[in-house]
Amino acid sequence: MIGILMFATALVLLLLGFPVAFTFGGVALIFGVFAEGIDMFAFMPFRIMSIMQNTVMMAIPLFIFMGLVLQKTRLAEQLLESMGTLFGQVRGGIAISTILVGALLAASTGVVGASVVAMGLISLPVMLKYQYDKRLACGTICASGTLGQIIPPSIILIILGDVMGIPVGDLFQAAVGPGFLLIAIYIIYILVYTWLKPEVAPAMPMDDSIDRKALYFKAIKAIVPPLALILVVLGSIFAGVATPTESAALGGVGAVVLAIFYRQFSWKMIMDSGIETVKVTAMVFAILLGATAFSMAFSYTGGEEIVEEVLLSLPGEKWGFLVLSMMVILILGFFIDFVEISFIIVPILVPIAEMLGINMTWFAILIAMNLQTSFLTPPFGFSLFYLKGVAPDGVSTMDIYKGVMPFIALQVLVLALLLFFPEYMGF
Repeated sequence: MIGILMFATALVLLLLGFPVAFTFGGVALIFGVFAEGIDMFAFMPFRIMSIMQNTVMMAIPLFIFMGLVLQKTRLAEQLLESMGTLFGQVRGGIAISTILVGALLAASTGVVGASVVAMGLISLPVMLKYQYDKRLACGTICASGTLGQIIPPSIILIILGDVMGIPVGDLFQAAVGPGFLLIAIYIIYILVYTWLKPEVAPAMPMDDSIDRKALYFKAIKAIVPPLALILVVLGSIFAGVATPTESAALGGVGAVVLAIFYRQFSWKMIMDSGIETVKVTAMVFAILLGATAFSMAFSYTGGEEIVEEVLLSLPGEKWGFLVLSMMVILILGFFIDFVEISFIIVPILVPIAEMLGINMTWFAILIAMNLQTSFLTPPFGFSLFYLKGVAPDGVSTMDIYKGVMPFIALQVLVLALLLFFPEYMGF
């Protein structure tokens, strides 16, 4: 039972606010030395070396850099302004344009914090100005900002590809259908909700003085460049021309070209993006090193065997395992980050899924969709914190919490559809 006690200790320390990487590494060291002695960690340098030589993981800093450069080009602002004016005359139109812009930002930047903050600063004041219900406005922004976790190029999918031994390109292709399904369900929900309750999202009044042709041209000018970058980055992967790492490098160069196109390029911007990239990448890899030590100690102390025995003895075999594992990941997502779940929980589940003959690509997409929900679930959903940090004074934390609840339910609905009707998603 040492392994189970070790997992429980790590979870408690995380809930108390201890740094993730040091929690995993410290707990692994204490319990590992107690159970097996210091010699258990003799192979740790070789594990670290294999991580640092992993070319797939190189895509993480490159995609982060791409997203940060695009964040600084005022891309989100131009997209929201154009689409908001185009769709504003439709009831709930600003909310729908926020979802569409969130999808474009997801496919071009993939940085949740940047997307939520940008739309919180730009879209939220506009929705409040036109008397949108605060909860609908907040929920829409948080939900659209997290689309980058399922729509390629997604950092979650890169991490899962490495952890589960699945080609990242295959995961990117498999995630496109579920990503579009989620966007469509968000838009349908907004249309139906605003039709049933028109007062929650009134249409913007028509301004006849605006030149419609100029407006359409401005919208096309804002949409086409990031769309071209998306097609180049993802198209090169899907066509087999480039690996995810190579396409990430291409995306970084493309982001710099877009910065020049939008007249936002400066060496200071490149330097700031580089520094932020190093910070985020260092955080991810520090967690990965701590998680590697933790999973090694957890395995040596017998925790993996106990979990495997329990999960294989569940009623319903494959389906019992799938339902329980999705519930565990969903519940853990309320309290801990997707990176920790990917590096600690997923490696425990993968061997069992393989023994049960589960399609691993399908299983990875189920996990990715589930992990996306962790950005919205109170009390520790990161999107909630990002939006609260930039929301006007009249928007309370409770407004944000209530606003995301329908979107959490919609994500769980899509997860259930993926789980029980995989054949319609090509699995």
